[in-house]
Amino acid sequence: MAKPLSRTAAARRAGGLHLDVQPCFALYSTSLAMTRICRPLLVDLGRTYPQYIVMLALWQHATLTMGQLGEQVSLDSGTLAPLIRRLKALDLVDRVRSASDDRSVVISLTRAGIALRERAHAVHESVACATQCDSTERLAMTTGLRKLRAALLGTHE
Repeated sequence: MAKPLSRTAAARRAGGLHLDVQPCFALYSTSLAMTRICRPLLVDLGRTYPQYIVMLALWQHATLTMGQLGEQVSLDSGTLAPLIRRLKALDLVDRVRSASDDRSVVISLTRAGIALRERAHAVHESVACATQCDSTERLAMTTGLRKLRAALLGTHE
Protein backbone atom coordinates (compact mmCIF):
# COMPACT_ATOMS: atom_id res chain seq x y z
CA MET A 1 0.00 0.00 0.00
CA ALA A 2 1.37 3.42 -1.00
CA LYS A 3 2.22 5.93 1.69
CA PRO A 4 -0.10 8.99 1.62
CA LEU A 5 1.46 12.16 0.23
CA SER A 6 2.28 14.99 2.61
CA ARG A 7 0.45 18.27 2.04
CA THR A 8 3.59 19.78 0.50
CA ALA A 9 4.12 16.79 -1.79
CA ALA A 10 0.45 16.88 -2.80
CA ALA A 11 0.80 20.60 -3.54
CA ARG A 12 3.85 19.98 -5.73
CA ARG A 13 2.00 17.27 -7.59
CA ALA A 14 -0.86 19.75 -8.16
CA GLY A 15 1.63 22.06 -9.89
CA GLY A 16 1.71 24.58 -7.04
CA LEU A 17 -2.01 25.31 -7.33
CA HIS A 18 -2.69 24.28 -3.76
CA LEU A 19 -3.75 26.61 -0.96
CA ASP A 20 -1.09 25.29 1.40
CA VAL A 21 1.75 26.68 -0.74
CA GLN A 22 0.23 30.04 -1.72
CA PRO A 23 2.00 32.92 0.06
CA CYS A 24 -0.86 35.25 -0.84
CA PHE A 25 -3.38 32.98 0.89
CA ALA A 26 -1.14 32.50 3.93
CA LEU A 27 -0.83 36.29 4.27
CA TYR A 28 -4.54 36.86 3.62
CA SER A 29 -5.76 34.28 6.13
CA THR A 30 -3.19 35.38 8.71
CA SER A 31 -4.30 38.99 8.26
CA LEU A 32 -7.90 37.95 8.90
CA ALA A 33 -6.86 36.09 12.05
CA MET A 34 -4.82 39.06 13.28
CA THR A 35 -7.75 41.39 12.62
CA ARG A 36 -9.98 39.15 14.77
CA ILE A 37 -7.46 39.53 17.60
CA CYS A 38 -6.90 43.28 17.16
CA ARG A 39 -10.45 44.52 16.56
CA PRO A 40 -11.79 44.11 20.14
CA LEU A 41 -8.55 45.47 21.60
CA LEU A 42 -8.80 48.58 19.44
CA VAL A 43 -12.48 49.03 20.30
CA ASP A 44 -11.41 49.10 23.96
CA LEU A 45 -8.86 51.76 22.97
CA GLY A 46 -11.51 53.67 21.02
CA ARG A 47 -9.55 53.52 17.74
CA THR A 48 -9.83 51.94 14.33
CA TYR A 49 -6.82 50.07 12.96
CA PRO A 50 -5.80 52.90 10.57
CA GLN A 51 -6.07 55.39 13.46
CA TYR A 52 -3.99 53.07 15.63
CA ILE A 53 -1.16 52.77 13.08
CA VAL A 54 -1.10 56.56 12.67
CA MET A 55 -0.83 56.92 16.43
CA LEU A 56 1.95 54.28 16.51
CA ALA A 57 3.93 56.28 13.94
CA LEU A 58 3.44 59.49 15.91
CA TRP A 59 4.35 57.84 19.22
CA GLN A 60 7.56 56.74 17.52
CA HIS A 61 8.41 60.06 15.83
CA ALA A 62 6.37 62.69 17.77
CA THR A 63 6.07 64.97 14.72
CA LEU A 64 5.80 64.09 11.03
CA THR A 65 4.72 65.86 7.88
CA MET A 66 1.67 64.41 6.16
CA GLY A 67 3.96 63.01 3.46
CA GLN A 68 6.26 61.36 5.97
CA LEU A 69 3.30 59.98 7.90
CA GLY A 70 1.78 58.55 4.72
CA GLU A 71 5.06 56.79 3.95
CA GLN A 72 5.35 55.44 7.49
CA VAL A 73 1.85 53.92 7.52
CA SER A 74 1.51 53.09 3.79
CA LEU A 75 -1.60 55.25 3.30
CA ASP A 76 -2.22 57.73 0.50
CA SER A 77 -3.22 61.32 1.21
CA GLY A 78 -6.84 60.67 0.20
CA THR A 79 -7.13 58.12 3.00
CA LEU A 80 -4.85 59.87 5.47
CA ALA A 81 -6.37 63.38 5.38
CA PRO A 82 -9.85 62.43 6.71
CA LEU A 83 -8.23 60.13 9.26
CA ILE A 84 -6.11 63.02 10.57
CA ARG A 85 -9.18 65.30 10.63
CA ARG A 86 -10.95 62.71 12.81
CA LEU A 87 -7.97 62.37 15.17
CA LYS A 88 -7.78 66.18 15.39
CA ALA A 89 -11.51 66.35 16.23
CA LEU A 90 -10.82 63.83 19.01
CA ASP A 91 -7.98 66.13 20.24
CA LEU A 92 -5.35 63.43 19.76
CA VAL A 93 -3.26 65.28 17.15
CA ASP A 94 -2.54 68.80 15.99
CA ARG A 95 -2.33 69.69 12.31
CA VAL A 96 -0.50 72.89 11.31
CA ARG A 97 1.17 74.29 8.20
CA SER A 98 4.94 74.18 8.31
CA ALA A 99 6.54 77.53 9.11
CA SER A 100 9.29 76.86 6.58
CA ASP A 101 7.10 75.47 3.76
CA ASP A 102 3.41 76.39 3.64
CA ARG A 103 2.77 73.45 1.25
CA SER A 104 3.71 71.05 4.03
CA VAL A 105 1.36 70.06 6.88
CA VAL A 106 2.93 68.95 10.15
CA ILE A 107 1.15 66.46 12.40
CA SER A 108 2.03 66.21 16.08
CA LEU A 109 0.59 64.67 19.21
CA THR A 110 -1.52 66.54 21.74
CA ARG A 111 -1.37 65.79 25.46
CA ALA A 112 -4.34 63.45 25.02
CA GLY A 113 -2.55 61.70 22.14
CA ILE A 114 0.54 61.23 24.26
CA ALA A 115 -1.55 59.93 27.17
CA LEU A 116 -3.29 57.38 24.94
CA ARG A 117 0.07 55.69 24.46
CA GLU A 118 -0.05 54.21 27.97
CA ARG A 119 -3.35 52.47 27.23
CA ALA A 120 -1.99 51.18 23.90
CA HIS A 121 0.62 49.04 25.64
CA ALA A 122 -2.17 46.57 26.46
CA VAL A 123 -2.90 46.16 22.73
CA HIS A 124 0.73 45.39 21.97
CA GLU A 125 1.02 42.94 24.87
CA SER A 126 -2.19 41.10 23.95
CA VAL A 127 -1.19 40.76 20.29
CA ALA A 128 2.30 39.60 21.27
CA CYS A 129 0.79 36.97 23.55
CA ALA A 130 -1.68 35.82 20.87
CA THR A 131 1.17 35.11 18.43
CA GLN A 132 2.58 32.49 20.82
CA CYS A 133 6.05 33.61 19.72
CA ASP A 134 8.84 35.00 21.85
CA SER A 135 10.19 38.47 21.09
CA THR A 136 13.02 37.09 18.93
CA GLU A 137 10.60 35.05 16.82
CA ARG A 138 8.23 38.02 16.44
CA LEU A 139 11.09 40.26 15.35
CA ALA A 140 12.28 37.69 12.80
CA MET A 141 8.73 37.27 11.47
CA THR A 142 8.22 41.03 11.20
CA THR A 143 11.59 41.48 9.52
CA GLY A 144 10.73 38.75 7.02
CA LEU A 145 7.37 40.36 6.24
CA ARG A 146 8.98 43.77 5.75
CA LYS A 147 11.54 42.20 3.41
CA LEU A 148 8.75 40.50 1.46
CA ARG A 149 6.82 43.79 1.20
CA ALA A 150 9.93 45.58 -0.08
CA ALA A 151 10.50 42.87 -2.68
CA LEU A 152 6.88 43.01 -3.83
CA LEU A 153 7.03 46.81 -4.11
CA GLY A 154 10.45 46.76 -5.76
CA THR A 155 11.98 48.84 -2.97
CA HIS A 156 14.82 48.20 -0.56
CA GLU A 157 14.19 47.63 3.13
